Formats: sequence, structure tokens, C-alpha cells
Amino acid sequence: MEKIHPQARVKMSNIVWLIVMAVLGAMALNALITNDAFHWDVVGRYLFDWRILRGIVYTLVLTGLAMVIGIILALTMAVLRESSNAVLRAAARFYIWFFRGTPIYTQLMFWGLLPSLYQKLSLGIPFGPEFFTFQTDRVITPFIAAIIGLGLNEGAYLAEIIRSGLGAIDPGQREAAVALGMRSGTIMRHIILPQAMRIIIPPTGNETISMLKTTSLVLAVPFTLDLTFAAQDLGSKTYLPFPFLVVAAIWYLVITSLLMMVQHRIERHFARGFDGRTATTAFLDVTP
Repeated sequence: MEKIHPQARVKMSNIVWLIVMAVLGAMALNALITNDAFHWDVVGRYLFDWRILRGIVYTLVLTGLAMVIGIILALTMAVLRESSNAVLRAAARFYIWFFRGTPIYTQLMFWGLLPSLYQKLSLGIPFGPEFFTFQTDRVITPFIAAIIGLGLNEGAYLAEIIRSGLGAIDPGQREAAVALGMRSGTIMRHIILPQAMRIIIPPTGNETISMLKTTSLVLAVPFTLDLTFAAQDLGSKTYLPFPFLVVAAIWYLVITSLLMMVQHRIERHFARGFDGRTATTAFLDVTP
């Protein structure tokens, strides 16, 4: 009896699964195209509508600014977590505990209601004179409230990612660099960070993509210029909500795909010299 080579079995299995997936894909495509309830003509008409495009811009701005704030806070908290000062360590842990332990929707609602809780913001001596006073609703606008809420929440998650990345580096490398007379800043830039970034970048990229989708919750503030609200608003005005959900979903998929491509390129950049596809080399700057 003739034996079937293992590679032939694998190829046959691949062909079978390809046929199965092709049939399922064709069924799904048929269900989408032939269902008039999707109103594909409406989807095509509003896909590049100026209100949708404006929503995309605001969504990207919210994502970018929130991630910048989150990264700055995360770096600060990661450093404080490793501080020799017990008070600073406790403060960093409290920040991470609080913002990771409460829902982002609740936090956004709080920042939106802040002008109702405090009509004025002031800088001065506690229980003493006030040097500067501001009307809260003029400073904490819905846009600012959305950025603050998203950024503070993101900082708590990124802090643990950064701390884990820095902590994964062998302490012996820092000790060896110190023994060579290198400064702490040089050690961090040329030895610790290049290795830690390989660990930090993938989850940070995932957090950025997650933040893009989390911006759909800023209605809790309420901020009403993001992509999700723009789609919902158009759906309410035309009494056709579903086509506009499809429009929003298409744009989220497009932006997410672009972000994934950028993430992949950044990961490859920081992986150079550490994987099997590139030369394994090490650079050590001994200039103090």
C-alpha cells in the first residue's frame, strides 16, 4: 500500500480548508450584498461626507493627544514606582490602582460634570489667598475634558507596560555600564531603552489601536464631534442608523489597518540585531 507523504497531507489539508473558507466567505458576501436593509447606496453616498471626515479628524486628534498624555504620565509613574521614596511609590501605585480600577466611561462622565461640581478653578495657598481664578467651563471644555479623561486612564495602563519593559532588562547590564564609567542618561539611551523598546512597543501599539476605538465613548463627556457620534447623528437624521454604523466601521477598520502597519514597521526597527533575520550586533557607547 502506497504511503502518503506528510507534506502531501498538509497540502491536501490546506486545500480543503481553503475551499471551506471560500464557501463560507461567498455565503457571507452574498448575505451582505443581497440584503437591501444594508442600504449600500447610502453607505457609498456618505462614506466621504464632510461630517464623517471631520469626525475622523477629531477622532485621530483625540487618539494622538490622549496617547501623548498617557505616555508622559506612564513614564513618570514607571519611574516613581522604582523610586527609593516610599511616598512617591505609594502615590504612583494609587494613581495606577484608581484609574485602572474605575471604568473609563465613568471617568469621562466625571470630567464632563466637573464644571457643575466646581464653577471656579483657582491657584493659591490652601485655605489662604487665591492668586489665579478661572471659570471651569471656559478651561475644561468638552474637548479638553475628553482628552484629560482618556489620557489619565491610558497613563495607568501604559505605566505597567513601561515598568515591565524596563524591568525585563538584566540589571547586570546597567552594573557593567556603570563600571565602565558611563553616565545614567547614556546607559538608559544606548543600553536599556533599545532593548526595552522591543518589549514596550507591541503592547503600546495595541493600546494606541484600543484608544482609537475608546474615543467612541467621549459622548459621555459629552463631546459630539468624533466619528461615532457623527455617524449616529446622520443615522438619526435620515432614520437609517445601520448604514452609518457600516460607514463608521469601515473607517475604523481602515485607520486600524494603517496603525497596525506603522506598528509593524516600528517593531521591526527596534528588533534589528535581536532576531534571526538581521545580524546580531551590539553597540556600546563608552563615552562618558
